[in-house]
Amino acid sequence: MPNTFKIYENLKKTFNEDSAKNLTDIITQIYEDVANTVTKVEFKELRDIVSELAEAQKRTELRVEELAEAQKRTELRVEELAEAQKRTELRVEELAEAQKETQQELRDLARQVGGLSMSVGYGIEDKYIPYMDDFVLKQYGIIANSVERRFIEYPDGRYDEVNIFVEGIKDGRKIYVIGESKAQPSKKDFDRFDSMLKRLSKHLNSELQAFMVGYIFAPEVVRYASENYPHIDRYQTYHIERIVKSKAA
Repeated sequence: MPNTFKIYENLKKTFNEDSAKNLTDIITQIYEDVANTVTKVEFKELRDIVSELAEAQKRTELRVEELAEAQKRTELRVEELAEAQKRTELRVEELAEAQKETQQELRDLARQVGGLSMSVGYGIEDKYIPYMDDFVLKQYGIIANSVERRFIEYPDGRYDEVNIFVEGIKDGRKIYVIGESKAQPSKKDFDRFDSMLKRLSKHLNSELQAFMVGYIFAPEVVRYASENYPHIDRYQTYHIERIVKSKAA
């Protein structure tokens, strides 16, 4: 508030008492009006600011709620992922167990097939072994001293199973006839047989005559053997008996 008494005293020095009083009233009114006007403007500005703050607060609270909901959804998703991972790990364990069982079944089947293959091979050998003495004599000019199945053991402890092992004489020198029997010989059978022949030749330090016998040879196997192993003769099972009987006649 203005000091109205001081204003009045100053005005009396220039104006009469009534004029000084009127002027003092006018000045006081003007001051109050100005003061009230400033207050209203400031109040409106303050009110606007408060309103904006309130809106910002509402938006902040809404955003916090949204973030809280997002957090809940994230936590739920994490739980779902954790459950999915548990199910996946369980499934992996089941698959691993199933794989073990499958591998065991395959090993069992391989043993069965191997056993069957050996039985078939032995069956082939049993069929033509009785003809071997005459066969090697008439086909190769070799006099057989012994015909047998044999395991040939090497100095390092390893060994080879020889399906047909014939020890004989030709032109006064020792010679061995090595036979391999398979139901249907493959390219790999020829590869393995040739590797064994090299080991036997070095170990026995003697000349070898080799042949492969089977029920049937696939055309590609015949071409492969002819190109790569011309020193290995090929016979089908019925050839052995036929050769013996035809040359005997």
